[in-house]
Amino acid sequence: MKKFLNGLKKYFAEFGTSVARGDIWTRLSLVIMGAGYAGRGQLVKGILMTLVECGFFAFTALFSWPYMAKLGTLGTVQREEVFDPLTMTKTVNDYDNSLLILLGGVIGILVIFAFLLLWISNMKTVYRIQTMKENGEHINSLREDLRTLINDRFHVTLLTLPSLGVLIINIIPILFMICIAFTNYDMNHQPPTYLFTWVGLANFKALFTSTTTITFGYVFARVLVWTLIWAVLATFTTYIGGILLAKFINNEKTIGKKVWRTLFIITIAIPQFVTLLLISKMFGDYGIVNGLCSKIGLTGFLQDIGLVSKGLSYIPFLSKPGWAHVMIILINIWVGVPYQMLIATGILMNIPNDQLESARIDGASEFQIFWKITMPYMLFITGPSLITSVIANINNFNVIYLLTNSYVTTNMAYANSNAKEVDLLITWLFTLTNDYSNFKMASVIGIVTFIICAVITLLSYTRMISGNKEEEFQ
Repeated sequence: MKKFLNGLKKYFAEFGTSVARGDIWTRLSLVIMGAGYAGRGQLVKGILMTLVECGFFAFTALFSWPYMAKLGTLGTVQREEVFDPLTMTKTVNDYDNSLLILLGGVIGILVIFAFLLLWISNMKTVYRIQTMKENGEHINSLREDLRTLINDRFHVTLLTLPSLGVLIINIIPILFMICIAFTNYDMNHQPPTYLFTWVGLANFKALFTSTTTITFGYVFARVLVWTLIWAVLATFTTYIGGILLAKFINNEKTIGKKVWRTLFIITIAIPQFVTLLLISKMFGDYGIVNGLCSKIGLTGFLQDIGLVSKGLSYIPFLSKPGWAHVMIILINIWVGVPYQMLIATGILMNIPNDQLESARIDGASEFQIFWKITMPYMLFITGPSLITSVIANINNFNVIYLLTNSYVTTNMAYANSNAKEVDLLITWLFTLTNDYSNFKMASVIGIVTFIICAVITLLSYTRMISGNKEEEFQ
């Protein structure tokens, strides 16, 4: 943080120096960005920078400013239709669209911010050209600058389009979503028919409130706990399972290694959504698995010991809390273990043989070798991937949604917040937006999910890179 602040201080100090010590042409660049180039004979550069400046002001005046001017209220004129009996037509008034106002305002602010950075950079560049000319140094022409972008600064050229793509596809939607969290944008305030407006921190307060009418606080705590439990168990069960399966298949005593490996790789070849939908039908209340369980008497036995309610004629594998939670984790093991098996196979083959042989000579058992050598080495190599897997499972939409799409909650507190006991934060967010158009609360949940993922990632990586662990495996 200190390094960042020092860099920021230096950045603006250089700009101040450019303004204070610049000559007439440099200072004129504060108003006309191309003046500094034109004053030193670089007319093409001067014209290009002036055109960029004119384009910015034209864009702001014609597009973004009308939206930015209404950003404080997000619109005041609601859409109305008036029927004209003479012409037998409907006319619509000149109404405000809160969604377009917010989006246009966000884009306009980003464009202004980018232009300010360009303006400051332009001043520093013009001042540098001034000092080079005063010292009699060579000043690159436009052709030489273009050649530099192809040779010495080719990385800048390559990163320009991807950076613009990230800005348009990622940054703008994220900022837009953050802004939505501070509005009342929901089913009752949907543009263009209706307006929505700013409500401050009311949505964040609602997320942590539990009353008879607002149950988001009650539901959020339980969904968050299940999300974290799921992320940890889903990651480590498949991780450990993949390692054990890889060791089993690659063991010298295992017969038919290729057959075993092929059987598990086939599960990867089948699209995951097909597998999950098929399994959800198989373990449904009246699916084939329940039919077999009923025939062999397992359903009745579970009723006798109290694990299944007497009023049910089936085992609620994916339709009741508890049962569904356990089944989701077990099914995920079947789906995820083959991936981890392939990863583990490659890593296990690279464990230094001298360490394994030394351990055997010293009398270590196979379990001790696995626990003291294999697992530390695996964790060292796959640590970053393991953290990524935890974050991915926090946001694992497919498994939960496809397995529990037909799940119906009987808990009124969950139902009041449009959630289910088996929901993750990501599936709850999806339900709020897709089924109930509650965009404001979905945005709040999205922000909270991002904060949780960011904290877990930073803490994990900080702990992982502490010390010099590479020397342990040299």
